[in-house]
Amino acid sequence: MEIRPATPADLQALLPLVKRFWEFERLPWEHVDVPSVLGTLLADPNVGRMLMGVHQGQLSGYLTLTFGYSIEHRGRDALVDELYVEPAARGLGTGTLLLDSAAAVCRSLGITRMHLEVDHTNPRAHALYARLGFRGQDRQLLTRAL
Repeated sequence: MEIRPATPADLQALLPLVKRFWEFERLPWEHVDVPSVLGTLLADPNVGRMLMGVHQGQLSGYLTLTFGYSIEHRGRDALVDELYVEPAARGLGTGTLLLDSAAAVCRSLGITRMHLEVDHTNPRAHALYARLGFRGQDRQLLTRAL
């Protein structure tokens, strides 16, 4: 398994996986200009990073990491905005490698906190995240559209 940074040239290869992730998470694909938003992420390293998992020459998963700033978390922090592994590549360590690589990116940038969201109906993801040191908070993420 190879983990490598995604570049703007990878946009078209990534879009089918991103769409499968959105379908799995029941997100409304048709209401967002995903290629444009993803293109911004791939082109601007100040926004975040995208990592790709490649297994036997095939794109098998990806992780999007976006950057923020928090007083509570002592400066720059990062959000694992999306993590997706193709069904055929699950159980091969792809998710672990993507998360470990994201943590290495964060450490290299002086980021000391990495957050993520997980659906309460996904026990397999919960187990992976707990094994890698992610812990729940006594807070709930709330969102307001602007």
